[in-house]
Amino acid sequence: MYHSIVLVKQVPNTANITVNAMKEDGTVNRAVLPTIFNPDDLHALETALDIKQRFGGTVTVISMGPPKAADVLRDCLFRGADRAVLITDRRAAASDTLATSYILSQAVKTVNHFDFVFTGRQAIDGDTAQTGPQCAEKLGIPQITYVEEIDKIQNGKATIRRNIGNGWEMVRVKLPVLLTVIETANTPRPCSAKRMMKYKNYRVPAEAAPEQINELKKQNRLIEQWNLDDIGADLDRCGVSGSPTKVFRIQSIVLKKEGFTEVTPTKDGITKLIHELVNDKTLG
Repeated sequence: MYHSIVLVKQVPNTANITVNAMKEDGTVNRAVLPTIFNPDDLHALETALDIKQRFGGTVTVISMGPPKAADVLRDCLFRGADRAVLITDRRAAASDTLATSYILSQAVKTVNHFDFVFTGRQAIDGDTAQTGPQCAEKLGIPQITYVEEIDKIQNGKATIRRNIGNGWEMVRVKLPVLLTVIETANTPRPCSAKRMMKYKNYRVPAEAAPEQINELKKQNRLIEQWNLDDIGADLDRCGVSGSPTKVFRIQSIVLKKEGFTEVTPTKDGITKLIHELVNDKTLG
């Protein structure tokens, strides 16, 4: 039985960046941006669920964000996660990767027992790929990045294949370990219709009216909600005070091609194409 914790994030859909995407103080204006499940985190969740299927165990998912982030937690429950926890606290607002990794590592320690911690390689809103490795450092456990496959788990050790760009390597590591997973690792499973029917009405307390919370408790339909005090966080390391990173500018860049060159399917046409590619230093 192996216990996995997956760190997931609800992110702005970067395909729909608007002129209002950035506040005057240099932070992201998340209120005006549509949100989605961070793509790499879906692959991290699928890897954890695969371990559960192959070797037995449980999967706990943790997300940090506003109450709206409970949407991704329900999605995780729909797909097969056993437990979901939302960390939401106004004092954590505007956390950069340093502060976020600290808060998430405190949450992992609060869960206590685990064999694997999974994250996506990176989040599409920042593209830093820093939060996972920083969590591993704060937890004091080994990390393996760019994970594609869990080959085997035996005698307290896991053999893992990781992508190294021009190939792959097999790494053997002692548990517990933190793994960052890339998109080539798997195809995330769809939501289960049966689990959707079961979990669709689950809510975090911040989503429910006060009079609804007791009823949700009776029905066992409350998603766990923690604040910074619940995880024993040092407030000086959270939010703005714990975040040295400052955003200079957010832009939506659209690449547009102007003009085109038609290549005739003849020997002379191919010769001219190769000549242009050589001159352009695309070839040679």
